[in-house]
Amino acid sequence: MTATIESIELAKAAAHAADELKATTVIALDVSEHLALTDIFVIASADNERQVNAIVDSVEDALLERGVKPKRREGRGDGRWVLVDFGDIVVHVQHDDEREFYQLERLWRDCPTIDLELPVGDSDAQSDDESGTESDTE
Repeated sequence: MTATIESIELAKAAAHAADELKATTVIALDVSEHLALTDIFVIASADNERQVNAIVDSVEDALLERGVKPKRREGRGDGRWVLVDFGDIVVHVQHDDEREFYQLERLWRDCPTIDLELPVGDSDAQSDDESGTESDTE
């Protein structure tokens, strides 16, 4: 069994909402083969607690526009790792440190990723390119 079209569309909407607030490394994993409770994990990260909470707000607003309310939310107070359960998808927004420590992608590495159709062009990659260009000219 694979994730439903509806779940994939919700995951894309959540990912785009996170991406608009400059979430880093947004991915989606199809966990439907391994979990009966949900189809997709969307994982995003940010470099500070304030941004983690802002991304969560943005994701919730985007899915509420589609008529989907969160069933459960955990971790909001700390802003280090917020899990929002929407039923068919579960969104994890983590501080960069938590993401590196817990490595959810590694834990679920046998699950296929979902193409989120996010715009190409990460600001981190762009700054790396710019710094490489500067060092070449000196």
